[in-house]
Amino acid sequence: MKAAIIILSDPKAGEEALGRMFNGLAAAYDFKQKGTEVGIYFEGTGTRWPGALADKAHPIHALYKAVEDKVVGVSCGCADVFGAREEVEKAGFDLITDNSVPGTSGLPSIAQIVADGYTVFNF
Repeated sequence: MKAAIIILSDPKAGEEALGRMFNGLAAAYDFKQKGTEVGIYFEGTGTRWPGALADKAHPIHALYKAVEDKVVGVSCGCADVFGAREEVEKAGFDLITDNSVPGTSGLPSIAQIVADGYTVFNF
């Protein structure tokens, strides 16, 4: 099995969003600990998370650092739309443009992720 964790929640949206991010990273950590191939993708307003989680005082910073090596990248089009591109680039993550959605700079291709044998989990 291979797992793709898609983070869509917005760090500006309060506890519910924090809970989704926490559980998404916890799932990635669980897969990683069990030796399962796992990749984390930030899409939608979730592209704002890398900047927020870089803060060492953030309550899930340690968990984030434990799975940071599993981050595949960030949706370029979403980072542009939601004003996160500068923070994403500062964090050093790849901007993914595989899916050439009209009017955008591109997004990850969920179809390709699935074709590559990954089960997709959205948080």
